[in-house]
Amino acid sequence: MDETVAEYIRRTVLKIPKDEIKMMLQKWGFLSEAQLQTLNFHQIKDNISQEVVQLCEENSADIKQAAVLDIIYNHIYQNKRMWSVYQMKKSGEELEYFDITDFKKKFKRRLRSALKNVTITFKEYEDNAIWIRVAWGTPHKKPNQYKPSYVVYHSQTPYVFISSSLLKSTLPLLCQALIVASNYHDIREMELRSHSLNSLKDIVFKRYSQNFQTCTPKPLQGGNVEPENADIRIVEENRSEKERIHRLNQEVFGSGPQPILEFAQYRLETMFKSDPKMEVLDKKEPFRCLVKFSSPHLLESLKSLAPAGMADAPLSPLLTCIPHKARNYFKIREKKGLYPESFVSP
Repeated sequence: MDETVAEYIRRTVLKIPKDEIKMMLQKWGFLSEAQLQTLNFHQIKDNISQEVVQLCEENSADIKQAAVLDIIYNHIYQNKRMWSVYQMKKSGEELEYFDITDFKKKFKRRLRSALKNVTITFKEYEDNAIWIRVAWGTPHKKPNQYKPSYVVYHSQTPYVFISSSLLKSTLPLLCQALIVASNYHDIREMELRSHSLNSLKDIVFKRYSQNFQTCTPKPLQGGNVEPENADIRIVEENRSEKERIHRLNQEVFGSGPQPILEFAQYRLETMFKSDPKMEVLDKKEPFRCLVKFSSPHLLESLKSLAPAGMADAPLSPLLTCIPHKARNYFKIREKKGLYPESFVSP
C-alpha cells in the first residue's frame, strides 16, 4: 500500500469521534468483520488509526477505497462543509431515463479530458443521491487528497449541491462535467448557501412546512396573567395584537420547523437622493452598502422577532421571501416597479 494512502486513511480515522470509529468502518465495508474484531476500540485514537492502517495494508488498500471512507465521513458530518446550490437547465422539457453507469462514464471522461491528474470517486445513497468526490491535481502533480470537491446530485432533478475545493479554477471543470453527464445544457449558481445540506434540499425540493393559514387561528393560550385591576380595554387590545402577530407569523412561516440557514446577505446598489440645492454629491453614483444577517438558525430567529416585540408584523418581504425565492444572497437595486422583481435581482 502506498505511503500517501496509508497516511490519508490514518488522518481520516483520526477525524472520526472515537465512539463512532467502529460504526464508520462497518459502513465502509472494506475490512472484514473478523478484522474489525481484532481492533481494540478502547485505546487512544492514534493507536486505533495505526491498527486500521495495518489491516488496510493486509487488504492492499488504494486511494479509491480511502476516498470512499472519506465520502462516508463527509456524508455523516456534511454540516462541517459549506454547500452551494446549482440549478441545471435542459433545452426542452423531455424527461430521459437516468442510467447511473452512463452518468459515471460521461462524468469521468469529460473531467479527464480536461485534466488527467484527478481522483474521481462515486457513492450512491438510498435517497437517489449520488455523492461525487473529486481530488484535483495539475498536469505535473498528483491529486491533492486533502482539498477535494464534493458534489451531491439527485437523479431526475435539476439540482446539484457542491462543496468546492479551495481551488476556484476547478469549479468550471466540475460544472461542465455535470451538465454533460446528466444531459443538461446549462448550469447556474442559485445564490443559496448553507452548512445544512438537508435544509438546502428542503428548500429547493419544497419539503419544508410553510403553508399559508387558511382558517382562523385559535386564541393564544397562556402568557402573562393580567392584574385584576387592569383596564379591560387594554387587556383586550393586547390579546388581539398577539393573535394578529401569531396569525401573520403562521401565514409567512407556517407552523413547522424552518430550514437551517446561517445568514442572509443584501447588497444595496441604489442612487443617493438629496435636494439638488444642497449639492451633497457632484456626481450621481450608486450608493453601495452590504448588510448581512447572521444567526445559527436565521429563519427561526426571524420568526421569533415579532412575537418577542422586537419587530413589527409582518416582517419585510426581503426577509420572509428567502425560502420562497430559494436564495440568501440579494442585490437591491433602484425601484422601478412592484416587488419583488423590481428591486431584488433575479
